[in-house]
This record gives sequence, C-alpha cells and structure tokens, in this order.
Amino acid sequence: MIRLPILVAAVAMLAACSSHGDQPGAVTADEARQLNDAAAMLDANSMDANAVTPDDNESDTR
Repeated sequence: MIRLPILVAAVAMLAACSSHGDQPGAVTADEARQLNDAAAMLDANSMDANAVTPDDNESDTR
C-alpha cells in the first residue's frame, strides 16, 4: 500500500519535468525582429551623436 503513493508522486514529478522544445532564454521570430529593429535604431542614434558639427567657439578665435 505504501508503494502506490510513492509511485504516484514519482509519476507526478516526471510529468512536471516534461521536455519542452523551447530553450531557456530563446526568443520568438517576432521578438527577434523587434530586437533587431531596436538595435538598428540605437545604431542610427549613436551615429547621429558622433557626427562632426562645427564648433561655434572656433569661429570666434580667428
């Protein structure tokens, strides 16, 4: 009689450990597209910030 609850508990634990196809941390195709769009936007913003602009103070020193 004691073996039955142990067997049921063992089966329940195995059922909880089902092998799911998704990897932890994996993203869907839509999430990957959104991440790529965000990265492209950040790249574009960083290029704008690094653009060479004339310094108004340099023209005053001549």
